[in-house]
Amino acid sequence: MAPLPGTGRVSVEVPAPGAGAGCWAGAPSAALDASGEVVLAYRLRDAERRGGEVVVAGVTLGKERFGAESLERPALVRTEGGWRLYLSCATPGSKHWWICALDAPSLPALAGAEPVTVFPGDGSVGVKDPVVRRAREGWEAWICCHPLDEPGEEDRMTTAYATSRDGLAWDWQGTVLEGRPGEWDARGARVTAVLPDGTTYYDGRATKEENFRERTGLVGGAAPVADVRYLDVLALPGGGWRLFYEAPLPDGSHELRSELIDSR
Repeated sequence: MAPLPGTGRVSVEVPAPGAGAGCWAGAPSAALDASGEVVLAYRLRDAERRGGEVVVAGVTLGKERFGAESLERPALVRTEGGWRLYLSCATPGSKHWWICALDAPSLPALAGAEPVTVFPGDGSVGVKDPVVRRAREGWEAWICCHPLDEPGEEDRMTTAYATSRDGLAWDWQGTVLEGRPGEWDARGARVTAVLPDGTTYYDGRATKEENFRERTGLVGGAAPVADVRYLDVLALPGGGWRLFYEAPLPDGSHELRSELIDSR
């Protein structure tokens, strides 16, 4: 059975950075280091400083360093030589997004790593919120795509799939998930986690007005399973699962929570 939010022991990993709408801690990506310890990357923002920074293992990466108007969900992957961090970056003065990658021999070294654009997007689509994992032969990624063809409607979203030999040069395989007319995910569907057995989680919404209040479901399921967004699911070395997600609070702020789910 797929591990689901609401079935484990809940902890607040990062509290909301302030009170009220737009003050969010979340968009997590988790990975295991060489010793089996969890390393967490996440986005922080407040109402005045949209998508201000991404934090990973005590390293803070501000949006100004990347010439971005905002940063959103990162993707953290351990490599043979250290670590790779993918960042979602907003183009100033537009609705366009692109994704860059940072490589470093250690987590602290990410602070000075040189960014390389790996998913540029274009004039017709913004790309962000990658889910990236090592595959048996190379790499694979699920990318959230926002069409830019209708002004004011850029919140719409689908998910595309891409493959790569090195995680830097990618082959686009096309759309693999989109919203269903008349359903809870009609406005958009964004893959957030993929388990080794292929179980796929995504978040979505029915309307434009639900932007930033997505709910989470399972691909192939009929209904959402949790009122959270940006769910990540990490298999633990000793068995069981650790879930990370962004959870809304009554005042409009969001906090980053985790859940520990035993294998028993």
